[in-house]
Amino acid sequence: MDQDSPVLFSRRGALAIATLNLPKALNALNLSMIDLLSAQLDSWAEDDEVAAIWIDGSDDKALCAGGDVVALYRESAAYGETPDYRYPTDFFSHEYRLDYKIHTCAKPIVVWGGGIVMGGGIGIMAGASHRIVTETTRMAMPEITIGLFPDVGGSWFLNRMPGRLGLFLGLTGAPFNGADALFAGMADRIIAQKQRKPVLSALQALDYSGDIVANHRKVNDCLKAFELPPLQRPESALREHYDQIQLFTDFSTLPEVCAAISAYQGVDKWLQRAASTLAGGSPLTPWVVWEQLRRSRHLCLADIYRMELVLAVNLCGSGHFKEGVRALLVDKDREPKWQPASLKEISPGQVEQYFEEPWGGEHPLADL
Repeated sequence: MDQDSPVLFSRRGALAIATLNLPKALNALNLSMIDLLSAQLDSWAEDDEVAAIWIDGSDDKALCAGGDVVALYRESAAYGETPDYRYPTDFFSHEYRLDYKIHTCAKPIVVWGGGIVMGGGIGIMAGASHRIVTETTRMAMPEITIGLFPDVGGSWFLNRMPGRLGLFLGLTGAPFNGADALFAGMADRIIAQKQRKPVLSALQALDYSGDIVANHRKVNDCLKAFELPPLQRPESALREHYDQIQLFTDFSTLPEVCAAISAYQGVDKWLQRAASTLAGGSPLTPWVVWEQLRRSRHLCLADIYRMELVLAVNLCGSGHFKEGVRALLVDKDREPKWQPASLKEISPGQVEQYFEEPWGGEHPLADL
């Protein structure tokens, strides 16, 4: 295997290993990485000698910090420009297809989510059958800062969090740790970061001679033996602030919810940051989040990815995403000039248009 490849593949007996390998970019997913991993998962799914799959990052800093936002920025439209939907359609349809494969793979997939796990990294991790976090895990869906929305299946997993935690996280992009991920149903085990190699060796040594159900059970029991005891785990901000978050979000309209969060005047720094991010973020994203969670509540997983593809491509063509990335990552002035500039200036009709397919012909994910 070429050690310069953006994804490294190897085998340890019946355990197949995929390692994201762009450490300088915190393993941010580009289209090449997505396609390499997707093709390899197809091969392993059909290979009778592969009993389980392990996915991790090449160092301890990150599993994956998200998608290749800069490449999407180059191919997206600015305000007033005629959009070219080709690259965003290719990128997001390939990414969501990969995420769907992970969700639906019959064989055990173990994802080691140490370090930074954001955006596209959460997309890889969320669908795995065995999701590991550590004391170093830092997760977030911070799309409100760039005029996008919590995609990669966010419509699925945010709606399945306790209470209205998913709505709060989608609106604020608030960061959360490994203990939070367990509380929110985004992880299955929390294991010390230093145990990565011992865990990998233990999984390699398992007897995978049983059927797929038995193999899942063996993997689960193996991981359970390494889990950090409760007193050694980080504090959970989501657990600590659960009741407050329910009060923030206990309103019938989006403007009321956003006003309640943004008006927080307490001393808690985590809540202060959440309120500040919402107040300074895209005014369109909250409307999209509110509507995506409402529409997806009873959708199947495939329909969720189809809906999210429409949203992602439309937002890349709207000028909103390009302006958000410009301000945060390109010019770095952190002064986006959103159009419209405020929540109250956005009409229901403007939100509705982002849920309408921008292509002619068959949906690119029609076959999921």
